[in-house]
Amino acid sequence: MNTAIYFVARGVVAFLQALPLVWVARLGRAGGALAFWLDARHREAALKNLALCFGHEKPAAEIRAIAKENFRRLGENFACAVKTAAMSSAALRPHFDFAGVEKILPHETGTGPQSRIMAIGHFGNFELYARFGQFMPIFKCAATYRALEQPALNRIIVSLRERSGCRFFERQTDGAALKAAMSGTGLLLGLLADQSTKGVRLPFLGHECGTTTAPAVFALRYNCPLHTAICYRVGLAKWQIEAGDEIPTRESGRSRPIADIMRDVNHAFEIAVRRDPANWFWVHRRWKD
Repeated sequence: MNTAIYFVARGVVAFLQALPLVWVARLGRAGGALAFWLDARHREAALKNLALCFGHEKPAAEIRAIAKENFRRLGENFACAVKTAAMSSAALRPHFDFAGVEKILPHETGTGPQSRIMAIGHFGNFELYARFGQFMPIFKCAATYRALEQPALNRIIVSLRERSGCRFFERQTDGAALKAAMSGTGLLLGLLADQSTKGVRLPFLGHECGTTTAPAVFALRYNCPLHTAICYRVGLAKWQIEAGDEIPTRESGRSRPIADIMRDVNHAFEIAVRRDPANWFWVHRRWKD
């Protein structure tokens, strides 16, 4: 069974990577629209989450329309992530740019870039975060991930990500290697910060939920500036990653409370969600009991 899954998935990857990116985006949107009707569990999760956050300010028809578009976006993003993984930087450039890069570049001429922590989330084609280093080679990009339970699918995901030039660390097994990497300079470490976890309970879009402390902990432990980065969809098969302002981790030379730092991260994510509600991962159970 594992071998069969592997070869089927490899066939899908090869098919998508053989098509032009815009075709892949349209195909993904069609698949997402179909999934909205067929995948009742995730459809209901998205509608429930949207109603929880926006039910007091948006009518039910608008919430359902956002959910439908969200499924189309998810299909587009997943399909395009497969395609963009095999594209060169030159081929990708017309479809992908950055905003706010000046916020993370060295402020003094002739100095190397300081390592920074980037709190990232499931916005847009979030696999593109890993490509930043190919366009700004003064930085080395890194990210953490959790291996999939299905080994065949995990091998495919890892093989796709390896082409990005970003270094990926498995959260449970690569702790020592990640610690060693943090001792250098010029590292941009992306840490997903919008999933439900046992960290700290903090408000997000008006309701408390479990929030990871990892971005704040890493920023304080390694004395790195902390930023958010959001991937926005700006058109069919077009995205822009926007770096946020530095989030203060110290006041008067003393560390800020970790909960306060992560509250600022959540607030930045809230602004991004409200700017384009269909751009976020509403099918995730962010607000668990």
